[in-house]
Amino acid sequence: MVTGGTGTLGRHVTERLRAAGHEVRVLSRHTPPYAVDLREGGSGLDAAVTGADTIVHCATSARGGDEQAARNLTAAARRAGAGHLVYISIVGVDRVPFGYYKTKLAVERLVEESGLGWTVLRATQFHDLVLTVLQGMAKLPVLLLPARVKDQPVEVTEVAARLAELAQGAPAGRADDMGGPEVRTFDSLARAYLKASGRRRAVVKFPLRGAAYDAFRDGGHLAPERAVGKGTFDEYLRKRFPATAAHR
Repeated sequence: MVTGGTGTLGRHVTERLRAAGHEVRVLSRHTPPYAVDLREGGSGLDAAVTGADTIVHCATSARGGDEQAARNLTAAARRAGAGHLVYISIVGVDRVPFGYYKTKLAVERLVEESGLGWTVLRATQFHDLVLTVLQGMAKLPVLLLPARVKDQPVEVTEVAARLAELAQGAPAGRADDMGGPEVRTFDSLARAYLKASGRRRAVVKFPLRGAAYDAFRDGGHLAPERAVGKGTFDEYLRKRFPATAAHR
């Protein structure tokens, strides 16, 4: 079973597992027959989990509730006798005191203490997320960027392939981190996006305050020693903006 199986990552995990010959249930809030809100749990979750040997937990919510969702999922998995729970997390959740990262770390601990066989994979930010953030910033006439911050975006399909590989193996505990092929300044990523999309914006870098910003600035969310991804952000942009690329 893949939670969040219709999302950015989960749909690719589902495709790979099915291509490998596995029967895969897709659990999401709005997609039958397993339309379940993990934060609420209940009989629908028990029905979805029953008979599943392995659960790949990709579901997350910007509205919060990930910890309760994990509690409900692990409890249902124990009742059903599932043998393997695979969870996708983020590089640096134990080093960057950012709210969402703290939640991901808390869920990691729930998975580890669940009594189930477990695997946790931490990855750096997906290309898709970096693009979404930059598109949001570009709604203003000036692109305002946090100064001295770098990023290491990774191709989501490569993370999906690794998750599918881990799901088909025995529980591995903490798997090796997975980072994108390049560590780049956020400024260079922003300028690459503006060029690829054909948008014109002044780029202004400014310092922020706080422990989370300091940790991001110090590279707590990076894994340069695990730059195992292949697809670069520039290659991703060429696919997303083919018309612009064709006229260069």
